[in-house]
Amino acid sequence: MNRRPTPEPFLWMLFSSGGMVAALMVPILLFLFGIAIPLDLWSPSYNHLQAVLHNWITRLVLFGVCVLALFHWAHRFRYTLYDGLQLKRYAVPIVLLCYGGAVVGSVIAAALLVTV
Repeated sequence: MNRRPTPEPFLWMLFSSGGMVAALMVPILLFLFGIAIPLDLWSPSYNHLQAVLHNWITRLVLFGVCVLALFHWAHRFRYTLYDGLQLKRYAVPIVLLCYGGAVVGSVIAAALLVTV
């Protein structure tokens, strides 16, 4: 019995790591940039934020958060369409759109982080 290997374990790994990263990092970023800075609870200078963003480690972490969150979304949305809406017969277009969207979003995130 020779079974063809599938990328499914890799996709589940991206899903679980994306969920963990999104659960840990996104609330912190939303609090800082959505509440603390606009309400003047914390006022970093523009030069400080620019220096932090120009560090390659910061860019790498932000890229990782974006990529893993996008692949978490893609996997969750794929299975929502499969199981929730019973659209498994359209498996190929759903896979292409979900994971293709995650790849395109990852490329856009990389391009934005490189040009900053």
